[in-house]
Amino acid sequence: MKYKLLAASILATLSTSAMSATYKLEELGGLDGAKHNYVTDVSENGHIIGIANSLYRLPIDISYIDFTDSAIKNAYDARESYFESIDKEITFTLDDIENNDAVNTNADAHQFMIDFITDTQSNRLTNSEYQKLSSVAATIYGSEGVSEQVLFDEQSLDYDGLTRSTTNILNAVSDDGVMVGWGSAPYEKTSFTQTDEDEEETHFLRDFISRAIVITEDGVKVELAPEFDEYGGISTANDIIKTTNGYEVVGSVSIDIAVDPLDDITDNCDGEDEPVSDCVETYNRSYTAGIFNKRAVKWTLDSSLNITNTELYGLGLTPEDDEDFAFRSNAITLNDSGLIVGTSDVRYKDTDTRITMPVIFENGEVKQFIDQDDDWTSGQALAVNNNDIIVGYAAKRIDTATRTKFFYYDKKSDSVVFPSDYFSSSSSVANDINDNGIIVGEGETDIYNTTTRRREGFIYTVGDDSIVNLNDLLPCYEEDGETHFKYTVAEAKSINNNNEIFGVATKTVEKTDSFGNVVVDVDGNIEYESIAVAVKLTPIDGSVEECPAEEIEQYERQSASFPWYALLLLPFAAARRFFKK
Repeated sequence: MKYKLLAASILATLSTSAMSATYKLEELGGLDGAKHNYVTDVSENGHIIGIANSLYRLPIDISYIDFTDSAIKNAYDARESYFESIDKEITFTLDDIENNDAVNTNADAHQFMIDFITDTQSNRLTNSEYQKLSSVAATIYGSEGVSEQVLFDEQSLDYDGLTRSTTNILNAVSDDGVMVGWGSAPYEKTSFTQTDEDEEETHFLRDFISRAIVITEDGVKVELAPEFDEYGGISTANDIIKTTNGYEVVGSVSIDIAVDPLDDITDNCDGEDEPVSDCVETYNRSYTAGIFNKRAVKWTLDSSLNITNTELYGLGLTPEDDEDFAFRSNAITLNDSGLIVGTSDVRYKDTDTRITMPVIFENGEVKQFIDQDDDWTSGQALAVNNNDIIVGYAAKRIDTATRTKFFYYDKKSDSVVFPSDYFSSSSSVANDINDNGIIVGEGETDIYNTTTRRREGFIYTVGDDSIVNLNDLLPCYEEDGETHFKYTVAEAKSINNNNEIFGVATKTVEKTDSFGNVVVDVDGNIEYESIAVAVKLTPIDGSVEECPAEEIEQYERQSASFPWYALLLLPFAAARRFFKK
């Protein structure tokens, strides 16, 4: 978020009591043809960007599939057996898919093919001999509804529409609506013949893994390519602010390839047994930090989006001569005065172990501010306000598992605080802070589950003892006074200086298949599911309602909530500002 300073009189009115006001929840709508919708950033002037996930009718190319191969036959047999186990009749055959266009007319056949080509156990998800699909679209919330913002995808040569094979992430939007993010190149179907072989193979290949991009409100695109772009290189754009002369954008770029992966590429990626780009991407996946050395960067652009300066930042450590793997730093966000924060590889205490921690990039230095003596082993700084208060999370072992805890760091007083969240072993993340010192984020609320835990959004005022669950500030019932309130806020993503909160809620709706059709069970009854919706929470006059404490009430209000990021675990999707790139 980008913030404007408020008058001192307004700041003085903020206290814990302000959190007692109820909030009105407004659903912001979603992209037509997508099941789940999320907010990623909101400007002070109301520009809203996000992502949509689980797109309906993803295009499936079957032209290269060998339907006599045992892999697809076995997959079909397994699907048929599953249907039998739930007393459901399978309504398609492999012959229907191959010869009768079932993949475009039968939702079960369509879902089967998606599951087949994206299967992880067989490595088809990453195998270049299979079509690549992405179920995520970048979105813009406008006065006329939600629209898709295409980054690097192109029209397919094999079917109508976009290839739907690219990563599409919008991370931040400036006060005048200029957006930044990153995406991947589209995969192209390419013929390849191994050396000393006669039979052509089909491979799906792309030109680059990640490229930063700036997009104006009216759709003009400017790529922010790294100077080192061998094998495509890597760049990401994470945040943007409007300046007097133009814009400042922060992110990360590749500066070269580390020694060990470069040796592997030189020795093995010769294009004889597999395409070179496929070989390179395989190594990029196999190394924990990837093949590229990456550094935090700030681009300065004029009002026409011409790059006038590029400044690279360093690392929070000095690599040893024998450390031949990749090292990384990443600028995640900045404020109006130019304070840049993010993450960097650093040393764990006085050992040779490398970890990733929140840092400040300032005066040519990379400064840590989390005390490692408290056993924190990783973390990210995710937002900073115009009073130089930084928020994010750090992680350490708590009750036999690694948990994240949200923090705020006041740079002026050089103090870090980890406030109390939902319970001692709850993982929490602070996503944003406004200039009023109000922090929003999410935390685990399911104390009894030790694996996948439900998460709910919170609000917190700097200086308070603990967080407040945003769902406790919402109505207990719908307007009829009888129907339980249908939304559960799973994530608070952004907060502006009016204390309006934007994020993700879940609600229960009729279940839909991969075509968007309503699903019924074997008895003809409509099935239901929980979906993610983008929401705005506006503070209103009132008092907190005391909802009934019956067990069934708790289940109905909370069971639909789940970690929103789980919905991103689909081919080539990514969450906002992940350090990996």
